[in-house]
Amino acid sequence: MSRVVAQGTFDLLHPGHIHYLREAAAMGEELSVIVSRSTNVTHKERPIVPADQRRAVVAALDPVDDALMGHPEDIFVPIEEIDPDVIVLGHDQHHEERAIEEALAERGIECIVRRASACEPGYDDAVLSTGTIIDRICRSNRPLTHRRTAARSRGTARASRSRMLERLSDLTPTNRESTRSAPM
Repeated sequence: MSRVVAQGTFDLLHPGHIHYLREAAAMGEELSVIVSRSTNVTHKERPIVPADQRRAVVAALDPVDDALMGHPEDIFVPIEEIDPDVIVLGHDQHHEERAIEEALAERGIECIVRRASACEPGYDDAVLSTGTIIDRICRSNRPLTHRRTAARSRGTARASRSRMLERLSDLTPTNRESTRSAPM
């Protein structure tokens, strides 16, 4: 059975990630994906989504057979454990194939290092990177708090209705009549 390893941050999953994982899966029979720990992401902004949630999302994808967290100190530890036949780098990942091959050879790991192709845009807009998605959200000028505020308002309204129902249920028949006839 040929084993393939893909790795990445996978923050805010997008079509480029799916393309990468599908292409990696097609290079072997079993795809293991190493999800970077937030503390290991040093070449770009730290991820927004916590590492365990990113791993869970990746594990749920069809092309993926196994998703595991990267090692906190040594990126090659999970690779040694998996013992892959192929390591597939994303088309825009900062790692250089040659440097990876040399580091693998020093550790006695024999496998091929390949780079995935770029995802062809098949949507109304170009395929977005996580960074581009975040930039678009920040530039959109849409207040992100309106949903939270609306939810709080609904919660407050529910609480008010509950308090009113409690007060009404405490009223005796005599009190109910006097409440109805009382001016408001």
